[in-house]
Amino acid sequence: MTRFRQVLAVPGMTPLLVISLFARTAITADAMALTMYVVVALDMSYAAAGAVVAALTAGVALGGPLLGRMIDRRGLRTVLLVTLVPQLVFWLAVPVLPYAIVLGASFAAGLLMVPVQSVTRQAIAAMTAAEQRRAAFALESVVGELSYMVGPAVVIVCAAQVSPGVVAWGVGAAIVAGGAGIALLDPPLRSSDEAGGEAAGRPLRREWLGARMVAVLTMGFGVAMLLSGVDLAIVATLREAGQVSWAAVVIAVFGVTSVVGGLVYGALPRPMPTWLLLGLLGLATVPAGLAHDWPWLCVAVIGAGLLTAPTLSTVSDAVSRLAPAGVRGEATGLHSSAASAGFALGAPVVGVAIDASVPAGGFAAAGLAGLLAALTGYLLLRRSPAAAPPPPPSSSCLSPSSTIPCSRAGSRAVCEHAADRLM
Repeated sequence: MTRFRQVLAVPGMTPLLVISLFARTAITADAMALTMYVVVALDMSYAAAGAVVAALTAGVALGGPLLGRMIDRRGLRTVLLVTLVPQLVFWLAVPVLPYAIVLGASFAAGLLMVPVQSVTRQAIAAMTAAEQRRAAFALESVVGELSYMVGPAVVIVCAAQVSPGVVAWGVGAAIVAGGAGIALLDPPLRSSDEAGGEAAGRPLRREWLGARMVAVLTMGFGVAMLLSGVDLAIVATLREAGQVSWAAVVIAVFGVTSVVGGLVYGALPRPMPTWLLLGLLGLATVPAGLAHDWPWLCVAVIGAGLLTAPTLSTVSDAVSRLAPAGVRGEATGLHSSAASAGFALGAPVVGVAIDASVPAGGFAAAGLAGLLAALTGYLLLRRSPAAAPPPPPSSSCLSPSSTIPCSRAGSRAVCEHAADRLM
């Protein structure tokens, strides 16, 4: 645990992760809050609720790179102001809006969603040394897993006690409060060395959005698609067994084992390639379809759970290392968009597989999606020339108290060389 203590000792890191957990828990609950409002308060179908959630997700996917680019150009607090005001208006208005307006407004709310996840990743890359980032991103992935475990469950429990409209207000208030907390904390999004190189200008997109970055984004899409499909396959399997009420337990086991896997991976001395982790995750997912009741399904998802957070953290780490500081906001926004697209596509694809076969086919489809993304990423990396190892730094470019090169080119080579080991 020494690695984690070193990361948490970085000034500002602990409050960043705490605020991120709070804000991301609210953001992961937004889809469930809208679903409960449409189904319960408006007394409409789940298909209608799904359309609202799809509109929200599409907005998030499209808005991620745009907001990231704005962060690169205008700074964090400007973007937070641009996003917090629309979120406040949207969530206050949801309980009084008719369905047609909720549908359109949900897309706009997604387009201007507070970019907590991408900001957290940018800040981690800026606040940590290269050797600390794997442990730091492992902690970030654990925060993400905890938010997915807590957020939707809290909304469901609260919706049973109070009206869905009040729940929507609560979710909106939490999103705004979390974004305001990030604004007050104002974490650095560039290290001191990176900030010193801003005068060189913003690099062209073709200089950094090459085969290697596309490979990582493809694998980020694949792991999100896999995870979305696994959730649906769990529900379908237990519904066929007449045990659907136990789905929450199985999903909780999956989440807890993911947290454990993230902590173990972050403490390891060496990283594993992203394509290998994702491939193993896909292979571990397919056999889960052999389980037909909830106790065995709890056991069957352990293998995939242990690999989930390590895979997510490795993708985040690789994106941060491949993106130059001047475009890191746009790159992390693209990463968030790829994940959103994967989550949106995973459930329909796996649903078709389940309808065409049996619930076990859902696990097979989810696992194969992960394997296909891993293979695609690996082939793209094979076609891309690897970064050359960084040259030994000369004493003229070192600060007296550091062994890290001060020049922009030198530090860039270090990051690219480290990214090669991750991929």
